[in-house]
Amino acid sequence: MKSSTKSYGSHISINLATRRLTYYERERLIKIYPVGVGKPSTPTPTGNYMVVVKIMHPGGMLGSRWMGLSVQHGNYGIHGTNNPSSIGGYVSNGCIRMYNQDVEELFPKVQIGTPVNISSGANEPGPNNVHNNAQNPTTNHTVQAGETLWEIAERYGKTLNQILAANQINNPDVIYPGQQIIIPG
Repeated sequence: MKSSTKSYGSHISINLATRRLTYYERERLIKIYPVGVGKPSTPTPTGNYMVVVKIMHPGGMLGSRWMGLSVQHGNYGIHGTNNPSSIGGYVSNGCIRMYNQDVEELFPKVQIGTPVNISSGANEPGPNNVHNNAQNPTTNHTVQAGETLWEIAERYGKTLNQILAANQINNPDVIYPGQQIIIPG
């Protein structure tokens, strides 16, 4: 009978553009969580890492759980928050913030060594990427307080679905003042 002490079978993917953390068991998507990520001045580092430490009740702004990542230059992790209104925005010093109830749900499923991929999302090359396409130039719009994606789409003569697709946004109700919205050409 064979057994493996390092059979994680799960992994985490974090998309900085959509501000979503996706948890997989093997290749099966288990759950998608909204997260807050690094500000432009203190961005969340992209790359492939792993969970190297887990701490219950780290306290303060780290909320109820901390999962430290193997980022070589700095102390970055996935953690809860004492500021739930920051979830969904570009707000942290580079860490990935989760609602406390979400990180408490995820924490027991994640083992030391669990792979974590952090990608920039919308800025990555791919067939659906609208950036740097000379035939379809894009415009950026900075969200103002009180604006909705419906209003932004109408202002630029686009459909809501075009705006959602260009920005890889799943929930049109979750936008924040200061957020950059890509307006496809």
